[in-house]
Amino acid sequence: MGIADGKTALVVGVANDKSLAFSIAQELRVQGAAVALTYQGEILEKRVRPLAEQIGAAVIGELDVNDDRQIGAVIARIGEQFGGLDMLVHAVAFAEREDLRDRFLNVNRANFSRALEISAYSLVALARAAEPLMEARGGGAILTLSYLGAVRAIPNYNVMGVAKAALEACVRYLAMDLGAKGIRVNALSAGPARTLSSSAIRDYFSMAHHVEERAPLKRAMKTEEVGKMAAVLLSDLSSGVTGQTIYVDVGYNIVG
Repeated sequence: MGIADGKTALVVGVANDKSLAFSIAQELRVQGAAVALTYQGEILEKRVRPLAEQIGAAVIGELDVNDDRQIGAVIARIGEQFGGLDMLVHAVAFAEREDLRDRFLNVNRANFSRALEISAYSLVALARAAEPLMEARGGGAILTLSYLGAVRAIPNYNVMGVAKAALEACVRYLAMDLGAKGIRVNALSAGPARTLSSSAIRDYFSMAHHVEERAPLKRAMKTEEVGKMAAVLLSDLSSGVTGQTIYVDVGYNIVG
């Protein structure tokens, strides 16, 4: 029996096999959870379906986190097909590529708003939709993914760092709102990982190499380490933890 045995988890944000979200989905399956994945658009659907089959997960449908109707439809299907929801993983973020390569000062109003809506507000929208299903189960756990750029000015992270700061604030306020219903909300702040999102960051490899050199563990973070800690934070093993940002970055965040 695993630490997620008998639980149902919805993982939003799997893009390919390098995604941190996929690492989390894999570990949740290992730990006994029934896992449902979503996709956005035909291109991602072609990537997600084979990954779901690989780990024995279900593909619950298309989900654009900017569309409240799609959010409602996905949550309704979770209720119908799985009988409820215990765990929700939000692994969604977006910023225009040029805003990760130019000065932060130059981000325009529209791009700023879009980055925050997709990267931060989407957590609020998903949590609101998931609340009734989790409450009916007597509680649940919500987890989102953040990065050190939320609390430090990281070169080239720019508007995404601002969005992650907003995301971490959303975690705290959602934890306050949902705690009385037994629903916990936390963020996992991962170290640099070679994902589809990180490929847009200028000088990513230099940043990753710097972390390996300076971090206390003197190595890169492993994606499976994110999956394992996510499973703990989503399980009853962390029943007293909510509103927190937990770092899985080989200790880099403590270095001066």
